[in-house]
Amino acid sequence: MKIIFLGTGEFGTIILQGLIENKYKPVLVYDFKKLKELKPDLVIVASYGKIIPKDILKIPKYGCLNVHGSLLPKYRGPSPIQTAILNNDKETGVTIILMDEKIDHGKIISNSKFLISKKFTYPELCEKLANLGVKLLIETIPKWTKGQIKPKPQNESKASYTKILKREDGKIDWNKSAQEIERQIRAFNPWPGTFTFIKHKNKTLRIKILEANVKDNKLIIKKLQPEGKKPMTFEEFQRGYNGFNPISQH
Repeated sequence: MKIIFLGTGEFGTIILQGLIENKYKPVLVYDFKKLKELKPDLVIVASYGKIIPKDILKIPKYGCLNVHGSLLPKYRGPSPIQTAILNNDKETGVTIILMDEKIDHGKIISNSKFLISKKFTYPELCEKLANLGVKLLIETIPKWTKGQIKPKPQNESKASYTKILKREDGKIDWNKSAQEIERQIRAFNPWPGTFTFIKHKNKTLRIKILEANVKDNKLIIKKLQPEGKKPMTFEEFQRGYNGFNPISQH
């Protein structure tokens, strides 16, 4: 088969590597103009982040399959993995859909569930789901191309959406519970990061919180990074920034 791949980020990279390792090496990665010229049998999309025009979707013989990091229709959009961590979900997964012109809206080809059994950071859960996506994709492609799978429409009444993460989303709201902030730290690692501000020697400093846990409903900060400095433990921070004052709003 002549396959073209469209994808970005760590999730897309793992999917692409898995295709290559399983002898589904794409003939092209990410080029609409050549896609039209090559007339591929199949287009595979993973964490692409852009709407694919309807005329492109019609070109491949077997359509465009999107590997998405949630159990659709839950968590459509660009940040499903981060949202699962933020919401303390106990179950997530990956879904392969036959793409249409709407975002993450197409009919479901296959899916696979994943139990969130520990406190994953975003990179850790992303890797788990991408590898699960590879496995599901390799199982699905031959069945799909042989006509052995009937696509199922998504249940629109259960659809939910995620947003594009921005830098300001990482700012800590200290009115939230310790548990919510700890999940934010894990979900927004490495982007957009989780941060707060302190006063030290009459200066306002931005502090990135890298790692924390919760004990007795209190947030215990383990690792952090002052602006312009290297990451450090909280004990090292206390020694270097003695007398700092936290700023809850800035």
